[in-house]
Amino acid sequence: MNNNSSNSQTNQIPVVDIFAGPGGLSEGFSSYQIGDSERRFKIVLSIEKENSAHQTLTLRSFLRQFPLYQFPPEYYDFLKGEISLNDLYHTYPDHAEYAFHEAWKATLGVVPNNEVDLRIRAALNGRNKWVLIGGPPCQAYSIVGRSRRKQQILDSKNDERVYLYRQYYRILAVHNPPVFVMENVKGMLSSKIGVNSFIFEEIISDLENPVRAYEKLNGEVRDDLSCPGYNIFSLTVKTSTISMFGKPDFNVSDFIIKSEDYGIPQARHRVILLGIRKDLDDIMPDVISPQDKVSLDKVIRGLPPLRSGLSEGNDNCSSWIKAVKSFLNINVISKIDDAVAQEIRKVLTDLHSFEYDRGKNFIHESADIDYEKEWFLDEKMGGVCNHETRSHIVKDLYRYLFAAAFSKIHNASPILKDYPEELLPNHRNVRKEKNLNSFADRFRVQLYDQPAKTITSHISKDGHYYIHPDPSQCRSLTVREAARIQTFPDNYYFCGSRTAQFVQVGNAVPPLLARNIAKIVFNVFEKILNIAITDNEKEAITL
Repeated sequence: MNNNSSNSQTNQIPVVDIFAGPGGLSEGFSSYQIGDSERRFKIVLSIEKENSAHQTLTLRSFLRQFPLYQFPPEYYDFLKGEISLNDLYHTYPDHAEYAFHEAWKATLGVVPNNEVDLRIRAALNGRNKWVLIGGPPCQAYSIVGRSRRKQQILDSKNDERVYLYRQYYRILAVHNPPVFVMENVKGMLSSKIGVNSFIFEEIISDLENPVRAYEKLNGEVRDDLSCPGYNIFSLTVKTSTISMFGKPDFNVSDFIIKSEDYGIPQARHRVILLGIRKDLDDIMPDVISPQDKVSLDKVIRGLPPLRSGLSEGNDNCSSWIKAVKSFLNINVISKIDDAVAQEIRKVLTDLHSFEYDRGKNFIHESADIDYEKEWFLDEKMGGVCNHETRSHIVKDLYRYLFAAAFSKIHNASPILKDYPEELLPNHRNVRKEKNLNSFADRFRVQLYDQPAKTITSHISKDGHYYIHPDPSQCRSLTVREAARIQTFPDNYYFCGSRTAQFVQVGNAVPPLLARNIAKIVFNVFEKILNIAITDNEKEAITL
């Protein structure tokens, strides 16, 4: 396929991204550069099965065909709703054609393996120095999910997601990339596939010896596969599975990256594995450098304030103000501690309309941020996209108002025992849980002065876990606020319904964290290719 874009040059390291979601890992890798140089990695193939995420992935692939930070002006017309997505693609047909080919909508494990292999070989076009990245779907390993199912042992017979990582090691066995990066939830470490058998140990064993795992799975010897296997490294501790597994001091937690320790404004803890092919066993990778914690206020205060919506009756600003102020009519203010009650009264006295009301898919108002401005902000946008609030029932507005006011006074999100009876949800186990002092997070406020709690796909459900800390806005977070917490640039547009947008954001790897990982991987390739690269000198990489 003919691609005349600036980043089709041969001195970029090819990347194949599987289970790609909306492209968080891809965004970090493709954005990595040294000084003012070009992109150091090129996404040549990304695979995602979900329709909305694939649309987002395709759009970002289209934009990557232009020089870094030089998107076409028509993209901003699209963001503002002045042209359609099809209009944008028709304006640049060659770039669009490349994106349609690079971002492949397919379900790994369903589409035939030989078709996947053909796609990978075509994308690599004979190059053998490349990196495989991706995160197999993680719901099966989720600690929260297992708790809800009241089952600690994975149901590998009926839940096909348990073994989707096999698609990962199958590609390793067949295609032999020098390096891979695999991401998943930390619940992977404690998930069992038998009474005394942990899935993580099996995953590590299979990734270390993918050909053996593939042969065992298919019950046949594969003489056509020559992959030597992989050494698996932590990205936070300077060691590998060679020196760790089988030793008394081995700690699986070394494979967990606590994002808040590395410049990400949320307490997101994920297992991320770095694999380097065993025939490159003299290479020891670096680890990610810790950074100061980034608080929530640094990333969301610069966005336009918005009111929540009303899911019942007329939804306009005057009706909303009346609904929120009716909090005083439910005879509950006297049952709240004095400081919180005073804060609520102050909020209700000062309650006013918002310039941008509930927001919308694009707001013509420039945003600001107190962290990584060059990464987040795009002065060409002239506004904010994906920034629109959800509708809530009036009782939830009361709860949000109370919870945010409580957190402002006590610098903590209230737990169930802190709520007056009148504000308790009418759920079967609420009073039982209240007596146990649990229910800490059914209505969770994200605190301004701390990193946010983990943004997950659950944010698409109702927003109760993600209450905005400003009580006057009385709402849950918007997609754009969640995207900022996940460190997506402001010009990263999420396709699909708002629910689908939330799911995409919650499932993604934070791009800024991915960029830090890309730096580690690039340094590995420097060693592999024995290249000297400085900020002032660019050497061609022969791939």
